[in-house]
Amino acid sequence: MSDQTVENVLDTLPPEAQTVRDFLDASMKPDPELAATFMSDDVVITFTDGQKYDHPSGTTAFNAARYKWVKKKFGQFDVALTNGQTVVYSTGWLYGEWPDGTPFEGNRYVDRFVIENGKIIKMDVWNESAERILIRKGIKA
Repeated sequence: MSDQTVENVLDTLPPEAQTVRDFLDASMKPDPELAATFMSDDVVITFTDGQKYDHPSGTTAFNAARYKWVKKKFGQFDVALTNGQTVVYSTGWLYGEWPDGTPFEGNRYVDRFVIENGKIIKMDVWNESAERILIRKGIKA
């Protein structure tokens, strides 16, 4: 699928996927206060280190320690209905710079969101950064 086709698909997302897209856009600025407007007050965010956060400011701080800066190139958004909730998967690639300024790209990610009443109530985050950090340190991942 060409980048133009991907952008066209991303312009016509179902409402729950659009909520996720808007949240991710705010997160990448980073603007944790704006990102929080897309989440319920009792959201649970489980990040790559297994740490749980209750506000996007926690993940912003985690990312600030791991990266000089990081952004997402969106691949696709998959939507599924389950038990009265909507689950949205966002997949794609991370790109940015490590703390020492070395650029990176092509770092796969999967984010899983549970949406209820138009708000994100749960978020789970996975990506390849830990493996890439190991490889940079000469440890075969």
